[in-house]
Amino acid sequence: MTVDELGTVSDSFGVTTVDVAPADWVSTHERARDRLGLTFFDWLSVYDDAEAGLAIVTHLWSIPQRQGVLVRTRVSRDEPTLPTLTGVFRGANWHERESFEMFGIIFPGHPLLIPLLLPDGFEGHPLRKEFVLASRVAKSWPGAKEPGESDAEGVPTRRKMAPPGVPDPAEWGEGWR
Repeated sequence: MTVDELGTVSDSFGVTTVDVAPADWVSTHERARDRLGLTFFDWLSVYDDAEAGLAIVTHLWSIPQRQGVLVRTRVSRDEPTLPTLTGVFRGANWHERESFEMFGIIFPGHPLLIPLLLPDGFEGHPLRKEFVLASRVAKSWPGAKEPGESDAEGVPTRRKMAPPGVPDPAEWGEGWR
């Protein structure tokens, strides 16, 4: 068996990447482990790809062959559900719990899908793009000033921009500043 038989193969920044449908997520990992010798589960991560949905990526590695592959799938933002990999790789447990908490992805069949990092009662999924970073609204960034924000006279200015994750004051409200 070759990597080409797992799914749609591409090269992502020099790393072999296999794109699969969510329905093939578990079976692809089983075949990669059993037939390709990719027995080391390195990590599982998620990124928010805006309108395209949430992308879930795993990195599998073969220690004897010294080669690895990324396996990637996408789920919708409205129904972020993907079967658990804990039956294939026990190391997926922690990674799936983190993804559940930070992105809201539900992994049916997971043995203990409970919050892992955030305080009790935390609402929302802080790594999704629509999550408002309230701390950026309440307290300005302590780093260097943006061009045009200098206190010196005669320095050209430019339009003030809000930091990433801060909505327009008309949406958020002036009372938060």
